[in-house]
Amino acid sequence: MVNYKHLHYFWAVAKEGGVTRASERLHLTPQTISGQLRLLEESLGVELFTRVGRNLELTESGRLILSYANEIFLLGGELEEVVHQLPESHPQLFRVGVVDVLPKSIAHQILKPALQMPESIRMTCREAGLDTLLAELAVHHLDLVLADRPIPSTVSTRGYSHKLGECAVSFFATKKLKKSLKGSFPQCLDRAPMLLPSTGTQLRSNIDKWLDKHRIHPRMIAEFDDSALMKAFGKEGSGVFIAPAAIEKEVELQYQVSAIGRINEVKEHFYAISIERRVKHPVVCAVMDQASELLFIDKK
Repeated sequence: MVNYKHLHYFWAVAKEGGVTRASERLHLTPQTISGQLRLLEESLGVELFTRVGRNLELTESGRLILSYANEIFLLGGELEEVVHQLPESHPQLFRVGVVDVLPKSIAHQILKPALQMPESIRMTCREAGLDTLLAELAVHHLDLVLADRPIPSTVSTRGYSHKLGECAVSFFATKKLKKSLKGSFPQCLDRAPMLLPSTGTQLRSNIDKWLDKHRIHPRMIAEFDDSALMKAFGKEGSGVFIAPAAIEKEVELQYQVSAIGRINEVKEHFYAISIERRVKHPVVCAVMDQASELLFIDKK
């Protein structure tokens, strides 16, 4: 059986980035922590760290065990907090997973109603790939997953995809960059510096097809997994970038850019994935209802 004290020392070392910093946080000697780590490795039969110069790096087994330790101590923290609250003030827990390619502004708009309900709500958000989040949903570690696509047919996880809506894609640029573009939209994108989502996503594939169809050949500057980082570079004028038309005004205000055009041929889709066909969780119901009514420009 896993010794959870040893596991906690391992978790602290991984989080702090070394034995010395972990020992300062835990008020223990480095020798004590190192000894406890060896005992944990012996009990599990795997190496948890490898030494690279003066630094410790997690092994593949160490990264796997850290993912479980994160969940264990997150739940432990939640348990301690709930126990110390008065019975009548216990908040309702709402655990949601957000697929890492989903724009953060969209996720925020979808989830905002959860914290506006009359009852007390405690929301925890987990960001990861769709496969990882579906696995956590299947074992009831999550109440809802927000995604840019339904459950793939190749995935055997039991669950139900509820379409929240879809919207067109808008292109944005700083005022300076916009003035330098030649012609009207969309031909002004030809040879323009461009920032786009990484190759391999459905959205990027659809945009590439649209560009080919209109014989537009932008000058690719950078590709991003993180849409927020893409917008940050767009704000500096590094290139034209895209965002869902549903948050067009918000993007213009936050990043001090202007929308230069919108394409309705390419859609961004948004789904709520639940373990139930008919959703009963009151917070999940509120999130889904208000997202469909208030957020999306184009709904089907």
